[in-house]
Amino acid sequence: MATTVEFSWLLPATLSAEPDAPARRSTRDWVVDSICFVIGFGFTVLATADLLGPNPTVVQEWHPTPHWLIVVDGVLSGVAGIGLWWRRRFPLLFGIYCLALSTFSVAIAFTGFVAILTVAVHCRFVVLAGFVGFAGAANVVFAAIRPEKNNSLLETFLWGLAIVVILALWGMVVRARRELVVSWRDRAARAEAEQQLRVEQARALERTRIAREMHDVLAHRISMLTLHAGALEFRPGAPPEEIAGAAAVVRTSAHQAMQDLRAVIGVLRAGPDGGDPTPEKPQPTLTALPALVDEARSAGDKVNLEVTADLGEVPAGVGRAAYRIVQEGLTNARKHAPGTVVQVRVGGARGTGLTIEVVNPLPVAAPIKPLPGTGTGLIGLTERATLAGGSLSHGPADGEFRLGAWLPWEEP
Repeated sequence: MATTVEFSWLLPATLSAEPDAPARRSTRDWVVDSICFVIGFGFTVLATADLLGPNPTVVQEWHPTPHWLIVVDGVLSGVAGIGLWWRRRFPLLFGIYCLALSTFSVAIAFTGFVAILTVAVHCRFVVLAGFVGFAGAANVVFAAIRPEKNNSLLETFLWGLAIVVILALWGMVVRARRELVVSWRDRAARAEAEQQLRVEQARALERTRIAREMHDVLAHRISMLTLHAGALEFRPGAPPEEIAGAAAVVRTSAHQAMQDLRAVIGVLRAGPDGGDPTPEKPQPTLTALPALVDEARSAGDKVNLEVTADLGEVPAGVGRAAYRIVQEGLTNARKHAPGTVVQVRVGGARGTGLTIEVVNPLPVAAPIKPLPGTGTGLIGLTERATLAGGSLSHGPADGEFRLGAWLPWEEP
C-alpha cells in the first residue's frame, strides 16, 4: 500500500484573513527587505574583504582561518544575502541554508539573524523549536571549527545560543501581534456583516408589517368603491344628487386606495410559509395620539403634547405613519432616558405636509449593558417614512435627542 507523506508543516503558516489571496509585497515589505539586504549582504562583503586583507580589523577575535575557507564563506554567504529577497516565500528552506552555513561562517552573521527572525515570524512553533535546537548544535560545531581567542568553547556556545533564543522570542512576539491584528480584522468584518444582516432583516420585517397593516384598509377602500360603482350600474335612473354623491365616494375611495397602494407597492406580503398573511386588527391613526400620550403618562412618563394641526383631517396612511413615529419616540425615551420630560410636537397643513418632532434630554450616563434591539426601531421608522414619501432624521444635538419626521399631506 502506498503511503502519503504530509509536508504541510514545511510551508509558512498563513497570517492573512484571505489565504487564497496572492501574496504581494507591500511598500513596507520593500523597505524592510531592502534594509535587510543592505545590512546582510553588505556585512558579508565587508567581513570577507577584511579577512582576506593583510590586517583584519572587522573580525579579529578568531584564530587564523585558511584562505580557501574564507573564500567559500564569502561566496556562500553572498548567495544567502541575495536570497534575502525570497525569504518570505521560502522561510524554512532559507533558514536551513543559513543554519548549515552558520556551522563555519562568520560573514553570514547578520543574514543568519534575519533568517532566525523570518522562521520565527512565518513558521509554526513546532518548526521554530526544532530550528532553535539545530541552531544550538550548529553553535557547538562553529565553536569547534573557528574557536575564539579569548573565550572558551562553552562561552562561545552560550553567547550564540542566547542570541538565537532572543531573536526567536522577538519573532514570536511579532507573529503573535500580527495574528492578533488579523483576528481583530476578522471580528470587525464579521460584526459589520452581522450588523448589515440585522439592518436588512429589520427593513424586511418593517416592510412586511406595513403591508399587513395596509391589507384591511385597502380591502375596505376597494369594497366601498365596488359597492358604490355597483349602485350606479344598477340604478342608472337615480336622482342626480344621489349619482353625484356616489361618484364622489367612488372618486375619494379610488384616490385613497391609490395612496395606500403607493405605500405598499413592491413590499413582500406573503407569510413565512408562502401562504396568506394573518389579518391584523385595524391600526391606529393620528386621531389616537392623545390616547397614546395619556397611556404614556399613566405609565409614569412625563410627556408634553403640542398639536397645531387638525388630526381628524390627516389622511389615514399618513396618520398611521405619524402615530408609529411618535410611539417609537416615546418608547426610545422610556428606554434610554427614563424620568426625563419628552416634548411631542405635531403640526402642519394640507399641501405643506405634516411635521412630527419628539425631543428628550440626553441621559447623564450611558447604560452599563447595551439594550437589545437598539437601533432597529429607528431603521424601521426610516423605511416607513420613506415608503410614505417623507423623510426622517434622528440624533443628538445640543444636549438633546431629537427625532423628527416630515410626511406629505396632499390636497384631496
